[in-house]
Amino acid sequence: MKKGYAFSTGLILLALGSAAALAEGPLLAANPAAAAMRQSPKTGCIELRSVAETEESYRDDKGQQAVRRVPAAKVLPGTQVIWTLSATNVCAAAADKVFIDNPVPEHMTLVADSVRGTGADISYSLDGKQFDAPGQLRVAEADGTTRAARADEYTHVRWAFRNSIGPGQLAAASFRATVR
Repeated sequence: MKKGYAFSTGLILLALGSAAALAEGPLLAANPAAAAMRQSPKTGCIELRSVAETEESYRDDKGQQAVRRVPAAKVLPGTQVIWTLSATNVCAAAADKVFIDNPVPEHMTLVADSVRGTGADISYSLDGKQFDAPGQLRVAEADGTTRAARADEYTHVRWAFRNSIGPGQLAAASFRATVR
């Protein structure tokens, strides 16, 4: 029998200062490392929500084959999960320099070219500390040479939003990962 993973989505409220983030509650039971948000200390009122979904095929009312997203309740190895993050400004002032750092769940592999984030500069990490563009991340080989890291080796994704998030506004980001 194949091992499966159960997913539970949640909500995290973040009050952020210069370098540290304070969080209440779990972001994802399946992702205990959770996403970290950073922004200027000016506001600190970003509410982060994460949703895990899979795609399923079905026949629409005209009998045509179609695909829809459904909550990821239990997934088996080889299943692709779509992670959607939304950052909502719940304060009266705009939030500047907002970043979302999100780990790829340890039992999953990032799908190449699947990361999205309108209005954000996207970078990746192999350790959760140093982020850079894909071509800049290097992996050491056993023989001492280095090569460009592959998407399946990335451990974290960062979205750096170029514009402020106004009061009540939402910024969204997403990525796909395959269960190992």
